[in-house]
Amino acid sequence: MTTSATPVRTRFAPSPTGYLHLGGARTALYAWAYARHFGGSFVLRIEDTDLERSTPEAVQAIIDGMRWLGLNHDEGPFYQMQRMERYREVVAQMLQEGTAYLCYSSPEEVEQMRERMRAAGEKPRYDGTWRPEPGKTLPAVPAERKPVVRFKNPLDGEVSWDDFVKGTITIANKELDDLVIARPDGTPTYNFCVAVDDWDMRISHVLRGDDHVNNTPRQINILRAIGAPLPLYGHLPMILGADGQKMSKRKDAVNVMDYPAQGYLPEAILNYLARLGWSHGDDEVFSMEQVCAWFDGSHLSNSAAQFNIEKLNWLNNHYIKQADNVRLAALAQPRMLANGAEFDGGPELPAVLALMKERVNTVNELADAAMLFYRTPQPDAALLAQHLSDAVKPALAQFADRCKTVEWSKEALAAMIKEVLAANTLKMPQIAMPLRLIVTGQLQTPAIDAVLQIFGRDAIVARLARFL
Repeated sequence: MTTSATPVRTRFAPSPTGYLHLGGARTALYAWAYARHFGGSFVLRIEDTDLERSTPEAVQAIIDGMRWLGLNHDEGPFYQMQRMERYREVVAQMLQEGTAYLCYSSPEEVEQMRERMRAAGEKPRYDGTWRPEPGKTLPAVPAERKPVVRFKNPLDGEVSWDDFVKGTITIANKELDDLVIARPDGTPTYNFCVAVDDWDMRISHVLRGDDHVNNTPRQINILRAIGAPLPLYGHLPMILGADGQKMSKRKDAVNVMDYPAQGYLPEAILNYLARLGWSHGDDEVFSMEQVCAWFDGSHLSNSAAQFNIEKLNWLNNHYIKQADNVRLAALAQPRMLANGAEFDGGPELPAVLALMKERVNTVNELADAAMLFYRTPQPDAALLAQHLSDAVKPALAQFADRCKTVEWSKEALAAMIKEVLAANTLKMPQIAMPLRLIVTGQLQTPAIDAVLQIFGRDAIVARLARFL
């Protein structure tokens, strides 16, 4: 794909017509990792020439998504709408050199051409009415009609490139149209802008979704016409939803910024996206440093990947268990406050999260699980009557009394519980269940000695006194 003599320059070039979706994030990740692997540059370009659909909010959503993922760009963001003079300059040059021409056919006339071709069983395309050729007489210029500028696409031969994901792809030039490169008001069109931008920004490798395969031969022909070097292209298959269909906003979480709101960590999303179309042996869990070290453009899959939420949850659980507890506390606390958490006088949140994080898949689940330490327990009366029996009350009273003087460590509490059980001929559940209800209001908690230790002596003594 590259040589040491090739300065690697990749780009991520989204259209700001919506949020950063998972497919775009994977494309950005691969382009970023490829540039990092070869010590090159990663360029962010905003392709905002679709004035009707592009919005500042969408631009910000893309930048926010990239920042959350940590996919930092080396150059940019560059905006196509700020490069209009450059595009006009190249259009004028192409008109002068004869690689583009003025076309006065109206939209209605072009549609009639295409209808005739469809009726004849041919591929609908512009019929070349205004295309200048040696010995050809062009029609009279219609009064007061502004022309478009069309690219003079080669009529014969073919466009072929070695796609480093899909292999060799060949398209006959007769399948391509003389596409419009500038509209009547002078604004340039998508494929033309992309070609000029890739030339000016010295892009060496283009990684993008395979929905762009049809654009590539057009861009290659434009690049050749303006005398620009060709980048290497790699077209990535789409990501399918869990049902095997194309992911959609209606049934899938496709907006990258939905994931922090749902309690996912960026390292889990990046790790998961990296494996959706690329592999490194049997490795499933890896850091972005490892991805950059390994990602040389090989081992990219040429078949669609299927999104699996269970796999993502497994990865997120792994990264939550590895995460710094102070960081997790900063993420969990706002959700807990919104749910009525009472932090005054409560245990240190990082210590609580360290105890609770083994069995959760998301930060949201972690925040919900930690709530039992930050609200006044309201045990179910029937459950309390069932577990706080007359046979157990004397043992709990002994336990409460010894809590006032015992060393307040997990180990000492565990030993003291065993001593109280032995003295009263009871089994662990007989004291652990009512203790859980009294202290947390729940029957399901982590190990009771760990829960007691985190709550602290004063809180436990007060809660036992309330019920005993």
